[in-house]
Amino acid sequence: MATRRQFLRAAAAAAIGTPAAVGLYAWRVEPHWLEIVHRDLPLVGLPHDLESRTLVQISDLHVGPQVDDDYLIHSLRRAAALAPDFVAFTGDFLTRWQGRPRTDQLAHVLRAIPHGRLATVAILGNHDYGVDWNNPAVAAAVAETVGQAGVQVLRNEVVTVAGLQLVGFDDLWAHRFTTAPLDRLDRDAATLALVHNPDCVDRPGWNTGHGWILAGHTHGGQVKPPFLPPPILPVENRRYTAGEFDLPNGRRLYINRGVGHLARVRFNCRPEITAFRLTRGGVDVVGRGR
Repeated sequence: MATRRQFLRAAAAAAIGTPAAVGLYAWRVEPHWLEIVHRDLPLVGLPHDLESRTLVQISDLHVGPQVDDDYLIHSLRRAAALAPDFVAFTGDFLTRWQGRPRTDQLAHVLRAIPHGRLATVAILGNHDYGVDWNNPAVAAAVAETVGQAGVQVLRNEVVTVAGLQLVGFDDLWAHRFTTAPLDRLDRDAATLALVHNPDCVDRPGWNTGHGWILAGHTHGGQVKPPFLPPPILPVENRRYTAGEFDLPNGRRLYINRGVGHLARVRFNCRPEITAFRLTRGGVDVVGRGR
């Protein structure tokens, strides 16, 4: 009997053959074909006690009418099976809609979330601010629901856990983003920044540099033609697609492709949960390698 992996590979191979197969694969297979990406995350100043610890990044659940709840719950349970020490959500818990946010549906999905043994933190994304990204009442309801699930929501705030300094920024499109929290950081501490929209990293105020920045928002474009950039990408800086990017001043950016979607279509851009292994090293805040 063929395994699910063999079926998916066969479907992917068939997708190359005909437009109908491509459409079927992009609609029925890849949007729910979650990839757990494993990679190292080197941080200057990381305490010895945190070496080889696991930090899981989850982004863009987009709870709502377009994304199947059972798929999200299964994905979150897969993340929980990694037994993470830290969990970081990088925004867009919901998909925007008119009227009252569906916090009951969100709470139902969040019952399956993984909790880090040391910390579970989150930031908000543009969709968490409702229609036109401009409804603070929606954001407050989302933050409350996420908080009730045992997640600390950081809105331009800094928290230090076991020697790891986490700075969480509010959303750029909602006009709530500011680099002011950078002024409150301990420059000698291992630091990890969370933003939703990767365009944040190009805003003035990052001149001191602060190690790694984790982002979401792009979904990787959801559709990526082979050897070509994604045709639809919701960022000003079109190089910010998915994966790792070097930045000025000793910074590095990682963009997660997200778990959910806005429309149920993905091609050559599988949904992602990222499992980072924390290591000592990397580039410090003034750009010197260690």
